Amino acid sequence: VQLQASGGGLVQPGGSLRLSCAASEGTLSNYAVGWFRQAPGKEREFVAASRRNSGSTYYGNSVKGRFTISRDNAKNTVYLQMSSLKPEDTAIYFCAVKEGWPIMSTMMNGDMYDYWGQGTQVTVSS
Repeated sequence: VQLQASGGGLVQPGGSLRLSCAASEGTLSNYAVGWFRQAPGKEREFVAASRRNSGSTYYGNSVKGRFTISRDNAKNTVYLQMSSLKPEDTAIYFCAVKEGWPIMSTMMNGDMYDYWGQGTQVTVSS
């Protein structure tokens, strides 16, 4: 599976961005999809995940209520809508996919994913 993350950029605190994760090979609806982020000097952090067929979604505590993961199967794309952005959301955001029907704890663990995209930079600053 070839993944391409896009949509990052510079946004002011309180603003919004929508990230996209597109697959050029493979069908995303056949995979669980996760979003992770990594800020300089920090460990990778789970952001959000969606089970295949949009069965369930999960969010990290720091983004719950502000971020939404969704799928557009016709476009073979998964989105991460980010609202009420804060400076601490600044990071490189990555999408990844996992085969099968992983449980929630597996979906929150980046080491369990099978394929990763290259990342897109999000900077929240005034």
